[in-house]
Amino acid sequence: MKLGIAGTGKVVAEFLPLVAELEHIEVTAINSTPRSAHIAKELQASYGIEEVYSNYIQFLEEADIDTVYVAVINNLHYDFVKDALQHGKHVICEKPFTMSHKELLDLEQLALDYDLVLAEAIPNQFLANYEKIIELLPQLGEIKLIECSFCKYSSRYDALLAGNVLPAFDAKSGGGALMDLNIYNIHFVLGLMGCPNEVDYFPNLEKGIDTSGVLVLGYENAKAVCTASKASNKPNRSVIQGTKGTIVVNGSTGRIESFDFMLNDGTTAHYALNVHPHKLYAEFSTIASWIDKDDTTYAEEHLAHSLTVMDVVDRAIQSAGLATGPFSDQKIF
Repeated sequence: MKLGIAGTGKVVAEFLPLVAELEHIEVTAINSTPRSAHIAKELQASYGIEEVYSNYIQFLEEADIDTVYVAVINNLHYDFVKDALQHGKHVICEKPFTMSHKELLDLEQLALDYDLVLAEAIPNQFLANYEKIIELLPQLGEIKLIECSFCKYSSRYDALLAGNVLPAFDAKSGGGALMDLNIYNIHFVLGLMGCPNEVDYFPNLEKGIDTSGVLVLGYENAKAVCTASKASNKPNRSVIQGTKGTIVVNGSTGRIESFDFMLNDGTTAHYALNVHPHKLYAEFSTIASWIDKDDTTYAEEHLAHSLTVMDVVDRAIQSAGLATGPFSDQKIF
């Protein structure tokens, strides 16, 4: 895979040191805004990237790439992904995939029309620990309760309180606790349970953005409670409770560092199966294999899951009465 990166932010700086260990991925170009061109040039020098662009269309037309990693501000995902697909590029897009379910439906159709891989960079869906949880889930009996927690104090929260609204806390940019952190919890739960019957979101709003909140997902005989906060810290863990046993996930739903399996009959086991300490390793390795083998089957299954996630996000925003408020530009309808 010859990969071009759109963006120069924190996640890009986190990803690039990993590339040397991803044998099927070669980063050949990076695109930035003109304002961030100096950062792109620094990354070029540090990681041996061949080309730097500050015009996205020129990047798509001229760079020696077959795949684009879209890592720009959330509200720009749709336009960047659309342009890449229309230029015949496979796309790996950072979470949250888009600002709404409708936007992702549009992109899905483009990927089908052009026979391209379109995948969301959401680490937990590719981790070995998560795959093992799915395998063990039937042994828990009928699932009754799932509690997910991802709380991480944001370095940008102090700026918000001081009146400086950065993208991480700007609803129109796709910021906030739901889109940034609870999205991991939603992926985690839906990958286990599928689409919920009921979605209710209870946000704590500060300066027009959900700095924290509780999402409740209702299934026929089960409830999932997903808590996320960018305004506070806590030890993160998740618990899956069934009639025959329990799974306790250690760490956030983004990393799933390990988990403990406990049955009512006294059976216990501890699992730490992730093959690499870097949370992005498994997802990029897997998606690269889809692209290298020109196999869209698994990519389409992954995309179907992401579509369900975005549907839940839409319903969460509507349930909280935010669809006509700070989130009104997210084109839900």
